[in-house]
Amino acid sequence: MYAKGLRYFEDEPVYGATMTDIDLDFVKGYIHRIGYGKTAEDYLRENKKFVTIQNGKEQVSTAAVLLFGRNPQQFFPRAFIRFIRYDGLEARVGKDMNVVKDVIFEGRILDQVQKAVDYIKTQMKEKTYLGHDGVFITEEEYSEFVRTEIVVYAATHRDYGIKGTDIQIKMFDDRLEVDSPGTFAGMVKKENIRYTHFSRNPKIAAFLKDYGYVKEYGEGVDRMCRELEAAGLPDPVFNNNTFILKTTVMSSAYENSAVQEHKVGGSIENSAVQSQKVGGLNEKSAIQKVAFSAIESRCVKEGYSRPTVENMKLLYDNLEVNQVFGAAYVRKVLECVDSTARRLIGMLRTIDAVIPITGKGKGMYRLKYESEIEEE
Repeated sequence: MYAKGLRYFEDEPVYGATMTDIDLDFVKGYIHRIGYGKTAEDYLRENKKFVTIQNGKEQVSTAAVLLFGRNPQQFFPRAFIRFIRYDGLEARVGKDMNVVKDVIFEGRILDQVQKAVDYIKTQMKEKTYLGHDGVFITEEEYSEFVRTEIVVYAATHRDYGIKGTDIQIKMFDDRLEVDSPGTFAGMVKKENIRYTHFSRNPKIAAFLKDYGYVKEYGEGVDRMCRELEAAGLPDPVFNNNTFILKTTVMSSAYENSAVQEHKVGGSIENSAVQSQKVGGLNEKSAIQKVAFSAIESRCVKEGYSRPTVENMKLLYDNLEVNQVFGAAYVRKVLECVDSTARRLIGMLRTIDAVIPITGKGKGMYRLKYESEIEEE
């Protein structure tokens, strides 16, 4: 019934909790924010079933404890967010353990979200360079919206009825993984999560919306996808593993790395381009990167300007064999703005010099091999 939305676990009374376990000063700050004119006690007793009367006794709901409690972990010991930073692309244990940071964020849900989002920023890589217009440009591994949304989504939609584990944010060199207790709720599935909204905890979602963390119901995943696509990165991957929903977001470092195998979402995703037989060719000839001279004549035929051709040549010189690239990599090499990078990729597509890579997100390409140019 919880999974289908017929009942909400956040409405369940917390055994042993009373009004003394609620931080009324925090509630006062919240009702001032939303413009509620009565007292903090009135708000809790008259709104959203935060405090109800059953058999002549006050019952305090799960949502009230998690949102307004003095110490929510007294009643829900694992209702916290844990951040783990790994050195490398996978988690190792024993003598090879590669954990470099392990931090727990406790308190009310709002405290957890704020602290976790802020801490992720301190652990990200940033790249600053001088653009063509003389202004310094700083690129972050994860945009502010993406790193916030991935945390807010986990806190808003976790199944708080699963009390034996916590939300875990795992940062690797090329990705963020967030494990949140629970499964897809209601009518939400992996295939429709981008456009389908269903709130497992509507009161928690409404509270975070009042603090600006939830913008518009149902838009978070779609906007996260659009921001990643604009950066030339894959869409987030959502996978259910027993009672854990894993969300994976690739970082900007992913685009700039050579094609390789990544362990993502609990399964090995093989590169779309591998050093093997391609179109019946042997391995050696398949991986030869095309010489720029082989397509330069097409640039002339299309009437591309000399600066454009020189930019293409610079990009070719910086790309490795089989390297997957997108607009972010072009910006890095040419030190140009995003629109220029995307226009150059469009020109490469026009002269049929690149091949779109499937399974790696929209806007990702590789150069055609010399053999593929010759076959045309």
